[in-house]
Amino acid sequence: METAQRAVLFLDVTDSTRIYESLGDARALALINELFGRLDKVVARHGGSVVKKLGDGMVCAFPDPGSAFHAACDMQMAAQGSGPERLTIRVGFTFGPVVLSGGDVFGDTVNVCARLVALANAEQVLTTQQTVEALPEALHSRCRQMFPIRVRGRHEEIIASNVLWRSDPDLTEINYIRGNITREREMVLKLAHQGEMRVLRSGGPGMRIGRDKDNDLVIESHFASRVHARVFAREGHFVLADQSSNGTYLLADGNSAEILLRREEAVLGDRGWIGLGNSAARHGDHTLRFRVEPEGD
Repeated sequence: METAQRAVLFLDVTDSTRIYESLGDARALALINELFGRLDKVVARHGGSVVKKLGDGMVCAFPDPGSAFHAACDMQMAAQGSGPERLTIRVGFTFGPVVLSGGDVFGDTVNVCARLVALANAEQVLTTQQTVEALPEALHSRCRQMFPIRVRGRHEEIIASNVLWRSDPDLTEINYIRGNITREREMVLKLAHQGEMRVLRSGGPGMRIGRDKDNDLVIESHFASRVHARVFAREGHFVLADQSSNGTYLLADGNSAEILLRREEAVLGDRGWIGLGNSAARHGDHTLRFRVEPEGD
């Protein structure tokens, strides 16, 4: 075993289960392999190596974070196309110490990268603020600090950053998360479930959600745990924290991929759906509608 500084990059084909179901195994596999062939060339062009392929995903290593940054952007460009069979990818990369063993990479840097790619949306590249600080200064302006995330086994939070990989300036100014915007009006979180509405203010106490009658918002669904999740305000954002056995699903409006939280936290965007113990896309007695807006709207 050897310890070294490396940039680690994870890539996933988004919504691969649906692709296999709709196109059939043979056609879906052929499309993914064709895409991976193009991505292999991107990795090599930037001095990296493909550590392994995991069905619909890739793990790559690069000697420095700048190489991983450019490879991630070029990967997204290589995946662009048109037509009903176009594949989309999500990418995460980190930089730090790793353990090299048997051609594979291990360690905290790898674990954080795996968490990032799980949080990323289709056609998105995520990294950490720590990795941004290790990038050449000229690349800092192409990164936007987003939100804190928790990684299992870690006590401190990681700050996620969005990489603006598109060359079109009109597209690179998109504000994926509200970020550190000064607000003239207080924001509130509104949770709706089967005709019932609860409002959480940024300066107020948190709210417990679950099947037990003592919760602030009772969800009478067999998917929900007795005390399933909490929502609370932190540093100008509203945070969803899973406390359940079956996990909590988060699906933001406009995103095709949902996040599954298992004893983890995520910052809520402007609006979307929360699913207790089952997919938020399958609307039912286990789902809640949420939206964040200025108070009084």
